[in-house]
Amino acid sequence: MNPIHIILLIFGYFSVLILISYFTGKSANNATFFKANNASPWYLVAFGMIGASLSGVTFISVPGWVEAQSMSYMQMVLGYIVGYAVIGLVLLPLYYRLNLTSIYTYLQSRFGEYSYKTGASFFLLSRTIGASFRLFLVANVLQIILFDALGVPFWITVCITILLIWIYTFKGGIKTIVWTDTLQTLFMLIAVGICIYTIADELEISNIFSYVAESNYAKIFFFEDIKASNFFWKQFLAGAFVAIVMTGLDQDMMQKNLTCRNLKDAQKNMFWFTIVLVIVNFFFLALGILLTDFAQKNGIDAHKDGLFPMVATSGILGFTTAVFFILGLIAAAYSSADSALTALTTSFSIDILEIDKKKNQSEQENIRKKIHILFSIILILTILIFKYFIADESVIAKIFTFANYTYGPLLGLYAFGLFTKYAVKDKLVPAICLISPVLTYFTNTIFLEIMNFDFGFALLILNGFYTFLGLYLIKSKK
Repeated sequence: MNPIHIILLIFGYFSVLILISYFTGKSANNATFFKANNASPWYLVAFGMIGASLSGVTFISVPGWVEAQSMSYMQMVLGYIVGYAVIGLVLLPLYYRLNLTSIYTYLQSRFGEYSYKTGASFFLLSRTIGASFRLFLVANVLQIILFDALGVPFWITVCITILLIWIYTFKGGIKTIVWTDTLQTLFMLIAVGICIYTIADELEISNIFSYVAESNYAKIFFFEDIKASNFFWKQFLAGAFVAIVMTGLDQDMMQKNLTCRNLKDAQKNMFWFTIVLVIVNFFFLALGILLTDFAQKNGIDAHKDGLFPMVATSGILGFTTAVFFILGLIAAAYSSADSALTALTTSFSIDILEIDKKKNQSEQENIRKKIHILFSIILILTILIFKYFIADESVIAKIFTFANYTYGPLLGLYAFGLFTKYAVKDKLVPAICLISPVLTYFTNTIFLEIMNFDFGFALLILNGFYTFLGLYLIKSKK
């Protein structure tokens, strides 16, 4: 594609987002920024959450996984169903009953101040790293297909990326995001549909479902090797727990749910979101099969995260496919990143600075705006660090691997709070939550070296177990 075409596409796309932010940000205050005045239609939240859950990482990495892992990722996706059921039936009723703005306020009432700050801090770390990974991927792709040709350095690409997010979220916050994410999810799904159609047409496939089913990469279930990272029960259980922690215990994802009018609407949102997300993930994997076969037949040497961008922008599939790929990529990335920036601002403002306890409304809003700028800068710096330290494997694996260590303590804290009646020695909780990931790392290393046993995504469960056990050891009678 001509760089001018890409620039015009990006300009037009963000003009629409900024227009939406103008209308949704009118008369906005902190209640609007944090909870959208509890007036979001549940169906918009559900549809928009699809894009936020998938993100640019899924858009790029999941199709690229198929060549090496077949369709084993569906084992995790099936586990998501269990996790989302727990969110809808256990966590959402809790959050609505307590009328929470930040979900980590629960830890304060259940255990105490140290537990509360620890849980919020682990979220801030997790989401900052996760959002930075996602944005790094997209900025890298944009750098390759556009900004390198224009002589623009990577750091400027990153600054532009974050600045655009800040522009359309700084006023309306989560209210704006509910609407922009709906539009961005639509663009992403259209992009996937068009890419599947054009590749199938080029390969002269009459029945896509039969083609996928007969592919050498179509295997979903892996029961053969319990030591392998893609063993069914490892991935299924990990999927359930990943859904619980990365959605149900994540301020980013739950903040959208808490903008619904009531609990019933939030549960309807979670139900339909689950169904659509499973279907969409299947199509991403099917797209991975088509991309892999297309690349092999056309002599395109691209693998993993480079597969989808290389095929879509090669010119073989036509100008329209390239346009919608870029639209889908930008939409997928920004639907995740914009809500992450808002959630980070919310959690730091409420959980760390506790601005909701200040009586002066104007002072609250001024602090929130400064925090919003602060986290924009932090994301820029983190992405630039990743530019030089990123390893050679699919980005989605890195995010989930990192999440196993940072979300595990949250899993243990909430599990202990919900399923036991014990209090804990609150001052010792930060130490437990720091020790647990270290124990998890060494346990996984030992099992790999001695038994050749890979916990894979099940590291999250192990980490949560260590945290739960540690909390039990410091329980108190209060």
